[in-house]
Amino acid sequence: MNPPGPEGNAAHTLGMLDRRARAVSNQKKNGAGRMSSWKDPEIAGVRALIVSRQPAPGSPMSTREERRAAMDAFGEMGALPPGCLHEPAFLGGVRCERVAPTHAVAGRHILYLHGGAYVGGSPKSHRPLVARLADAAHAVAISADYRLGPEHRFPAAVDDAVAVYRAMLEGGAEPERTIIAGDSAGGGLALAAALALKEQDLPQPAGIFVISPWADLTQSHDTFRTKSGVDPMITRERLIEAAHDYLGGLSAHDPLASPVFGDFAGLAPMLIQVGSEETLLGDSLLLAERAGHARVDVRLEVWPEMIHVWHAWGGQLSAARRAIAAAGSWMDGRLGG
Repeated sequence: MNPPGPEGNAAHTLGMLDRRARAVSNQKKNGAGRMSSWKDPEIAGVRALIVSRQPAPGSPMSTREERRAAMDAFGEMGALPPGCLHEPAFLGGVRCERVAPTHAVAGRHILYLHGGAYVGGSPKSHRPLVARLADAAHAVAISADYRLGPEHRFPAAVDDAVAVYRAMLEGGAEPERTIIAGDSAGGGLALAAALALKEQDLPQPAGIFVISPWADLTQSHDTFRTKSGVDPMITRERLIEAAHDYLGGLSAHDPLASPVFGDFAGLAPMLIQVGSEETLLGDSLLLAERAGHARVDVRLEVWPEMIHVWHAWGGQLSAARRAIAAAGSWMDGRLGG
Protein backbone atom coordinates (compact mmCIF):
# COMPACT_ATOMS: atom_id res chain seq x y z
CA MET A 1 0.00 0.00 0.00
CA ASN A 2 1.40 3.37 -0.98
CA PRO A 3 1.48 6.19 1.58
CA PRO A 4 -1.76 8.16 1.58
CA GLY A 5 -2.01 10.93 -0.97
CA PRO A 6 -3.85 14.24 -0.71
CA GLU A 7 -7.23 12.62 -1.32
CA GLY A 8 -6.68 10.31 1.60
CA ASN A 9 -5.61 13.21 3.76
CA ALA A 10 -8.75 15.11 2.85
CA ALA A 11 -10.91 12.16 3.74
CA HIS A 12 -9.07 11.75 7.03
CA THR A 13 -9.60 15.42 7.80
CA LEU A 14 -13.32 15.01 7.19
CA GLY A 15 -13.17 12.23 9.74
CA MET A 16 -11.45 14.51 12.22
CA LEU A 17 -14.57 16.65 12.31
CA ASP A 18 -16.45 13.65 13.62
CA ARG A 19 -13.72 11.77 15.45
CA ARG A 20 -14.56 9.81 18.54
CA ALA A 21 -12.94 10.47 21.86
CA ARG A 22 -12.07 6.81 22.28
CA ALA A 23 -11.18 6.08 18.66
CA VAL A 24 -8.13 3.93 19.23
CA SER A 25 -9.67 1.64 21.83
CA ASN A 26 -12.86 1.29 19.83
CA GLN A 27 -10.96 0.39 16.67
CA LYS A 28 -8.97 -2.27 18.46
CA LYS A 29 -12.12 -3.68 20.02
CA ASN A 30 -14.09 -3.99 16.80
CA GLY A 31 -11.18 -4.99 14.58
CA ALA A 32 -11.57 -2.07 12.15
CA GLY A 33 -7.82 -1.94 11.64
CA ARG A 34 -7.21 -5.65 11.05
CA MET A 35 -6.34 -6.39 7.45
CA SER A 36 -7.87 -9.87 7.70
CA SER A 37 -11.30 -8.51 8.71
CA TRP A 38 -12.11 -7.24 5.24
CA LYS A 39 -12.33 -8.93 1.87
CA ASP A 40 -11.05 -5.81 0.13
CA PRO A 41 -7.39 -5.39 1.16
CA GLU A 42 -7.44 -1.77 0.00
CA ILE A 43 -10.18 -0.72 2.43
CA ALA A 44 -8.36 -2.63 5.17
CA GLY A 45 -5.29 -0.53 4.45
CA VAL A 46 -7.29 2.71 4.47
CA ARG A 47 -8.85 1.76 7.80
CA ALA A 48 -5.41 1.09 9.25
CA LEU A 49 -4.27 4.53 8.09
CA ILE A 50 -7.28 6.19 9.71
CA VAL A 51 -6.62 4.42 13.00
CA SER A 52 -2.93 5.28 12.94
CA ARG A 53 -3.68 8.96 12.44
CA GLN A 54 -6.19 9.29 15.26
CA PRO A 55 -5.02 11.47 18.16
CA ALA A 56 -4.01 9.72 21.32
CA PRO A 57 -6.80 9.26 23.89
CA GLY A 58 -7.07 12.31 26.11
CA SER A 59 -5.22 14.63 23.76
CA PRO A 60 -6.76 18.09 23.24
CA MET A 61 -9.06 18.43 20.27
CA SER A 62 -8.02 20.87 17.58
CA THR A 63 -10.04 24.06 17.20
CA ARG A 64 -12.65 24.48 14.51
CA GLU A 65 -10.43 27.01 12.75
CA GLU A 66 -7.53 24.57 12.74
CA ARG A 67 -9.69 21.79 11.32
CA ARG A 68 -11.03 24.06 8.59
CA ALA A 69 -7.54 25.19 7.64
CA ALA A 70 -6.29 21.60 7.57
CA MET A 71 -9.11 20.50 5.30
CA ASP A 72 -8.38 23.32 2.87
CA ALA A 73 -4.65 22.63 2.90
CA PHE A 74 -5.08 18.95 2.11
CA GLY A 75 -7.57 19.68 -0.63
CA GLU A 76 -5.24 22.15 -2.27
CA MET A 77 -2.50 19.48 -2.30
CA GLY A 78 -4.66 17.03 -4.23
CA ALA A 79 -3.93 16.22 -7.85
CA LEU A 80 -6.60 17.08 -10.40
CA PRO A 81 -7.30 15.23 -13.65
CA PRO A 82 -4.87 16.32 -16.39
CA GLY A 83 -5.85 19.65 -17.88
CA CYS A 84 -8.56 20.34 -15.31
CA LEU A 85 -8.72 24.03 -14.42
CA HIS A 86 -10.26 25.85 -11.47
CA GLU A 87 -10.96 29.51 -10.88
CA PRO A 88 -12.90 31.62 -8.36
CA ALA A 89 -16.45 32.61 -9.21
CA PHE A 90 -19.21 34.62 -7.58
CA LEU A 91 -22.81 33.57 -8.18
CA GLY A 92 -25.93 34.80 -6.45
CA GLY A 93 -23.88 36.65 -3.85
CA VAL A 94 -22.03 33.46 -2.89
CA ARG A 95 -18.33 32.73 -3.34
CA CYS A 96 -17.83 29.66 -5.52
CA GLU A 97 -15.17 27.83 -7.48
CA ARG A 98 -15.57 26.87 -11.12
CA VAL A 99 -13.95 23.53 -11.97
CA ALA A 100 -13.61 22.77 -15.68
CA PRO A 101 -12.26 19.41 -16.92
CA THR A 102 -10.63 19.20 -20.32
CA HIS A 103 -13.39 17.25 -22.02
CA ALA A 104 -16.43 19.03 -20.56
CA VAL A 105 -19.39 19.05 -22.92
CA ALA A 106 -20.70 22.56 -23.55
CA GLY A 107 -23.81 23.32 -21.52
CA ARG A 108 -23.35 20.60 -18.90
CA HIS A 109 -23.19 21.79 -15.29
CA ILE A 110 -22.90 20.38 -11.77
CA LEU A 111 -23.70 22.43 -8.69
CA TYR A 112 -21.58 20.78 -5.99
CA LEU A 113 -22.17 21.20 -2.25
CA HIS A 114 -19.27 20.02 -0.10
CA GLY A 115 -19.43 18.03 3.11
CA GLY A 116 -18.07 18.95 6.51
CA ALA A 117 -21.02 18.62 8.92
CA TYR A 118 -22.22 22.15 8.06
CA VAL A 119 -19.35 23.54 10.16
CA GLY A 120 -16.35 22.87 7.90
CA GLY A 121 -15.25 22.21 4.37
CA SER A 122 -15.02 24.45 1.32
CA PRO A 123 -14.44 24.28 -2.43
CA LYS A 124 -10.72 24.06 -1.64
CA SER A 125 -11.07 21.03 0.63
CA HIS A 126 -13.15 19.16 -1.93
CA ARG A 127 -11.45 20.30 -5.12
CA PRO A 128 -9.90 16.92 -6.08
CA LEU A 129 -13.19 15.05 -5.53
CA VAL A 130 -15.24 17.66 -7.42
CA ALA A 131 -12.73 17.65 -10.28
CA ARG A 132 -12.88 13.86 -10.62
CA LEU A 133 -16.68 13.83 -10.57
CA ALA A 134 -16.86 16.66 -13.11
CA ASP A 135 -14.36 14.85 -15.31
CA ALA A 136 -16.39 11.63 -15.09
CA ALA A 137 -19.59 13.48 -16.04
CA HIS A 138 -17.92 15.62 -18.72
CA ALA A 139 -19.40 18.69 -17.07
CA VAL A 140 -18.28 22.00 -15.57
CA ALA A 141 -18.77 22.06 -11.81
CA ILE A 142 -19.66 25.05 -9.67
CA SER A 143 -18.54 24.31 -6.11
CA ALA A 144 -20.39 26.59 -3.68
CA ASP A 145 -18.64 28.08 -0.66
CA TYR A 146 -21.89 28.26 1.30
CA ARG A 147 -22.02 29.80 4.77
CA LEU A 148 -21.16 27.56 7.72
CA GLY A 149 -22.33 27.21 11.29
CA PRO A 150 -22.11 28.24 13.99
CA GLU A 151 -21.33 31.66 12.53
CA HIS A 152 -24.22 31.35 10.09
CA ARG A 153 -27.14 29.28 11.29
CA PHE A 154 -29.72 27.29 9.37
CA PRO A 155 -31.13 28.00 6.82
CA ALA A 156 -28.18 30.06 5.57
CA ALA A 157 -26.61 27.10 3.75
CA VAL A 158 -29.91 26.27 2.01
CA ASP A 159 -30.41 29.91 1.02
CA ASP A 160 -26.91 30.01 -0.48
CA ALA A 161 -27.37 26.77 -2.43
CA VAL A 162 -30.63 28.01 -3.93
CA ALA A 163 -29.10 31.40 -4.72
CA VAL A 164 -26.23 29.79 -6.62
CA TYR A 165 -28.60 27.51 -8.56
CA ARG A 166 -30.84 30.44 -9.43
CA ALA A 167 -27.82 32.46 -10.60
CA MET A 168 -26.64 29.55 -12.72
CA LEU A 169 -30.01 29.44 -14.47
CA GLU A 170 -30.02 33.21 -14.92
CA GLY A 171 -26.56 32.90 -16.44
CA GLY A 172 -27.76 30.48 -19.09
CA ALA A 173 -27.48 27.05 -17.48
CA GLU A 174 -30.40 24.82 -18.40
CA PRO A 175 -31.98 22.87 -15.53
CA GLU A 176 -32.32 19.77 -17.71
CA ARG A 177 -28.55 19.85 -18.20
CA THR A 178 -27.64 20.54 -14.57
CA ILE A 179 -26.98 18.14 -11.69
CA ILE A 180 -27.06 19.10 -8.01
CA ALA A 181 -24.58 16.94 -6.10
CA GLY A 182 -22.96 16.75 -2.69
CA ASP A 183 -21.36 14.54 -0.06
CA SER A 184 -22.19 14.03 3.61
CA ALA A 185 -23.77 17.26 4.89
CA GLY A 186 -23.50 18.54 1.32
CA GLY A 187 -25.58 15.55 0.22
CA GLY A 188 -28.28 16.51 2.68
CA LEU A 189 -27.98 20.09 1.50
CA ALA A 190 -28.41 19.02 -2.14
CA LEU A 191 -31.70 17.36 -1.21
CA ALA A 192 -32.76 20.33 0.93
CA ALA A 193 -32.03 22.63 -2.00
CA ALA A 194 -34.21 20.49 -4.26
CA LEU A 195 -37.05 20.71 -1.72
CA ALA A 196 -36.57 24.49 -1.54
CA LEU A 197 -36.67 24.74 -5.34
CA LYS A 198 -39.98 22.92 -5.24
CA GLU A 199 -41.33 25.35 -2.63
CA GLN A 200 -40.23 28.33 -4.71
CA ASP A 201 -41.60 26.95 -8.00
CA LEU A 202 -38.14 26.84 -9.54
CA PRO A 203 -37.32 24.06 -12.03
CA GLN A 204 -35.78 20.87 -10.73
CA PRO A 205 -32.35 19.87 -12.03
CA ALA A 206 -31.80 16.90 -14.32
CA GLY A 207 -30.75 14.83 -11.34
CA ILE A 208 -29.57 14.80 -7.74
CA PHE A 209 -26.43 12.82 -6.86
CA VAL A 210 -25.50 12.35 -3.22
CA ILE A 211 -22.64 10.51 -1.49
CA SER A 212 -23.09 9.28 2.08
CA PRO A 213 -25.73 11.95 2.74
CA TRP A 214 -26.39 13.32 6.21
CA ALA A 215 -30.11 13.83 5.75
CA ASP A 216 -31.57 13.29 9.23
CA LEU A 217 -30.21 15.70 11.82
CA THR A 218 -32.13 13.92 14.59
CA GLN A 219 -29.63 11.02 14.36
CA SER A 220 -32.46 8.59 15.02
CA HIS A 221 -31.81 5.65 12.69
CA ASP A 222 -30.79 2.31 14.17
CA THR A 223 -27.61 2.18 12.08
CA PHE A 224 -26.00 4.57 14.55
CA ARG A 225 -26.11 1.57 16.90
CA THR A 226 -25.59 -1.31 14.49
CA LYS A 227 -22.67 0.32 12.63
CA SER A 228 -21.00 2.17 15.49
CA GLY A 229 -18.44 -0.60 15.88
CA VAL A 230 -17.31 -0.57 12.26
CA ASP A 231 -17.52 3.11 11.22
CA PRO A 232 -14.04 4.61 11.81
CA MET A 233 -15.11 8.19 11.10
CA ILE A 234 -18.65 9.21 12.11
CA THR A 235 -20.28 9.03 15.54
CA ARG A 236 -23.72 10.04 16.71
CA GLU A 237 -22.23 12.23 19.44
CA ARG A 238 -20.19 14.33 17.04
CA LEU A 239 -23.13 14.77 14.68
CA ILE A 240 -25.35 15.89 17.56
CA GLU A 241 -22.77 18.57 18.33
CA ALA A 242 -22.51 19.66 14.68
CA ALA A 243 -26.31 19.74 14.30
CA HIS A 244 -26.54 22.00 17.34
CA ASP A 245 -23.93 24.34 15.87
CA TYR A 246 -25.79 24.46 12.55
CA LEU A 247 -29.40 24.63 13.77
CA GLY A 248 -28.87 27.01 16.69
CA GLY A 249 -31.94 25.73 18.50
CA LEU A 250 -34.22 25.42 15.48
CA SER A 251 -36.04 22.15 14.80
CA ALA A 252 -34.09 19.26 13.29
CA HIS A 253 -37.44 18.03 11.94
CA ASP A 254 -37.64 20.90 9.44
CA PRO A 255 -37.40 19.21 6.00
CA LEU A 256 -34.87 21.82 4.87
CA ALA A 257 -32.62 20.71 7.75
CA SER A 258 -33.47 16.99 7.58
CA PRO A 259 -34.70 16.16 4.07
CA VAL A 260 -35.87 12.68 5.17
CA PHE A 261 -38.92 14.49 6.59
CA GLY A 262 -39.72 16.23 3.30
CA ASP A 263 -42.27 15.60 0.58
CA PHE A 264 -40.26 14.21 -2.32
CA ALA A 265 -43.10 14.19 -4.85
CA GLY A 266 -41.97 15.97 -8.00
CA LEU A 267 -38.26 15.97 -7.16
CA ALA A 268 -35.61 15.16 -9.74
CA PRO A 269 -34.27 11.61 -10.20
CA MET A 270 -31.73 10.62 -7.57
CA LEU A 271 -28.58 8.55 -7.28
CA ILE A 272 -27.52 7.70 -3.73
CA GLN A 273 -24.16 6.06 -3.06
CA VAL A 274 -23.37 4.95 0.49
CA GLY A 275 -20.97 2.54 2.17
CA SER A 276 -22.24 -0.51 4.00
CA GLU A 277 -20.08 0.30 7.05
CA GLU A 278 -21.43 3.79 7.74
CA THR A 279 -23.39 4.88 10.77
CA LEU A 280 -25.14 7.15 8.26
CA LEU A 281 -26.27 4.17 6.18
CA GLY A 282 -29.76 4.55 7.62
CA ASP A 283 -30.14 8.05 6.21
CA SER A 284 -29.65 6.71 2.70
CA LEU A 285 -32.04 3.82 3.28
CA LEU A 286 -34.72 6.23 4.50
CA LEU A 287 -34.14 8.60 1.60
CA ALA A 288 -34.50 5.83 -0.97
CA GLU A 289 -37.64 4.50 0.71
CA ARG A 290 -39.35 7.87 0.93
CA ALA A 291 -38.33 8.92 -2.56
CA GLY A 292 -39.64 5.62 -3.89
CA HIS A 293 -42.96 6.08 -2.09
CA ALA A 294 -43.19 9.52 -3.71
CA ARG A 295 -42.69 7.92 -7.16
CA VAL A 296 -39.29 9.54 -7.61
CA ASP A 297 -36.85 7.74 -9.89
CA VAL A 298 -34.28 6.73 -7.26
CA ARG A 299 -31.25 4.48 -7.49
CA LEU A 300 -29.60 3.38 -4.25
CA GLU A 301 -26.13 1.84 -4.31
CA VAL A 302 -24.82 0.33 -1.07
CA TRP A 303 -21.13 -0.39 -1.61
CA PRO A 304 -19.89 -3.38 0.43
CA GLU A 305 -17.25 -2.66 3.08
CA MET A 306 -16.98 1.02 2.12
CA ILE A 307 -16.79 3.86 4.63
CA HIS A 308 -18.00 7.46 4.72
CA VAL A 309 -17.30 9.30 1.43
CA TRP A 310 -14.81 6.66 0.33
CA HIS A 311 -14.69 8.45 -3.03
CA ALA A 312 -12.19 10.86 -1.46
CA TRP A 313 -9.65 8.01 -1.22
CA GLY A 314 -9.28 7.74 -4.98
CA GLY A 315 -5.52 7.34 -4.75
CA GLN A 316 -5.84 4.25 -2.56
CA LEU A 317 -9.18 2.62 -3.37
CA SER A 318 -10.16 1.12 -6.69
CA ALA A 319 -13.71 1.08 -5.26
CA ALA A 320 -13.54 4.88 -5.03
CA ARG A 321 -12.57 5.13 -8.68
CA ARG A 322 -15.32 2.68 -9.67
CA ALA A 323 -17.92 4.61 -7.68
CA ILE A 324 -16.91 7.88 -9.34
CA ALA A 325 -17.07 6.21 -12.75
CA ALA A 326 -20.53 4.80 -12.00
CA ALA A 327 -21.75 8.20 -10.82
CA GLY A 328 -20.25 9.82 -13.91
CA SER A 329 -22.10 7.38 -16.13
CA TRP A 330 -25.37 8.10 -14.34
CA MET A 331 -24.88 11.86 -14.62
CA ASP A 332 -23.83 11.48 -18.24
CA GLY A 333 -27.14 9.78 -18.96
CA ARG A 334 -29.13 12.45 -17.16
CA LEU A 335 -27.35 15.40 -18.77
CA GLY A 336 -27.72 14.33 -22.40
CA GLY A 337 -25.56 15.42 -25.33
